[in-house]
Amino acid sequence: MTVTPELREAMLAAIPSLRAFAISLANNVDAADDLVQETILRAWANIDRFQPGTNLHAWLFTLLRNGFYSRYRKARREVGDPDGTFASRLVTVPEQGARCDFEDLRTALAKLSVEHREALILIGAEGLSYAEAAQVCGVAVGTIKSRVHRARERLGQLLAIHGAEDLGPDRMTQAALQSAF
Repeated sequence: MTVTPELREAMLAAIPSLRAFAISLANNVDAADDLVQETILRAWANIDRFQPGTNLHAWLFTLLRNGFYSRYRKARREVGDPDGTFASRLVTVPEQGARCDFEDLRTALAKLSVEHREALILIGAEGLSYAEAAQVCGVAVGTIKSRVHRARERLGQLLAIHGAEDLGPDRMTQAALQSAF
């Protein structure tokens, strides 16, 4: 449907009423003006959905009301941060470290014996139980447990992981993140 001059004039004539309604909803003149503008733009873009012969004002008021409530729902999920203090405390750990960690893990896994690597992959990566892994490898459950334990110990040595504090960002990255506060 194309916008006829009559339809255009009717839309323009509705703006004062839309603005008054928007002010009553938003309690803010600037927000109301933005809401009216968005409503007119949405109506213009979706004019083919308007059925001639129906009430244009009701359709426009419905668009405005729906737009207001969409904004309201979105605003409820947002965190107010007018001075930027919250945003300044947000920190993202650099991603390139994960790539390096993955390469280090691959290199360390390659240094394990085939039996240890196989047991560790079946249990740790594939999620098999010890009994299932033992069946796959054709050995006793105790043997699988021993291989996994030794593989984890050797990986810890190769990756210089001695405790939980060694996991996550390295000490240099942790220090840089701490200095941001």
